[in-house]
Amino acid sequence: MKVSLEKVPFENRGVALHAMAAGPKDGPVAVLLHGFPEFWYGWRKQIEPLAEAGFRVIVPDQRGYNLSGKPRGVAPYALTELVSDVIAIADELGQKKILLAGHDWGAVVAWSTALLHPKRIAKLAVVNVPHPSVMRRFLKTRPRQIWRSWYIFFFQIPWLAETIFSALDFYVGTRALLRSSRPGTFSADDLAQYRAAWSQPGALASMINWYRAAGRYRTRFADHTVRVPTRILWGERDQFLMSEMARESLRYCTHGELCSFPDATHWLQHEEPAKVSELLVKFFLSRSPPSETTQG
Repeated sequence: MKVSLEKVPFENRGVALHAMAAGPKDGPVAVLLHGFPEFWYGWRKQIEPLAEAGFRVIVPDQRGYNLSGKPRGVAPYALTELVSDVIAIADELGQKKILLAGHDWGAVVAWSTALLHPKRIAKLAVVNVPHPSVMRRFLKTRPRQIWRSWYIFFFQIPWLAETIFSALDFYVGTRALLRSSRPGTFSADDLAQYRAAWSQPGALASMINWYRAAGRYRTRFADHTVRVPTRILWGERDQFLMSEMARESLRYCTHGELCSFPDATHWLQHEEPAKVSELLVKFFLSRSPPSETTQG
């Protein structure tokens, strides 16, 4: 990596947030949110292109993950708390508005931040997670999506999920990454990085508590329409989420577009790093709202 990475600490009401940063300190701030079971490392291939384009790139370990704080219990992982971490980062940087991107659970947080704090988000990019209303509807009405989301229900079981996930040097976790991605997506070194993050004291329980909190604490949005320019990037071979939900999500965006990748999986930014980086840079730099849909 040509650009230098810096460790930057943040804090939100006593919860320490570890983050990596790159790019000019006076550049537009772009915050990239990882999902489960990753950490900041999941966006490593996008950091340099964004930084070289002039953005101040902030990639946090979200609360409960890797080196960030791990408050005990389930309540601290309610969606409103996760969103408050994003706003706290923006506040600490003195930013009225930020550019925001998220993948997997990071995309859930990104969608929700744009819905709860629309005036704080300049542009929104989400990778392989639908609008919250679409996800909720499909989980109630589409048996195929319910089946694909079986792990969400499994994670509600106390202790068992952590025990199985961590057994045999995190065999289940590494196997899940390898089996749901294109061959060669995750190297042995990558898997070692993930094992080290999962091994942090309290990390695994905190990561899984995100799912438990989602089942216990429902976030109510005053307005379900996303009113900031939005770009959805979607790998159509996602084993966890039906691609139909991507297009359905456009119905909840006043200025939205969809960029589809027919041969990519859920781990899109790993499998198509150059294209994802290019789409993010062009979107964040563009002045006009996106068109309704595009195919990439």
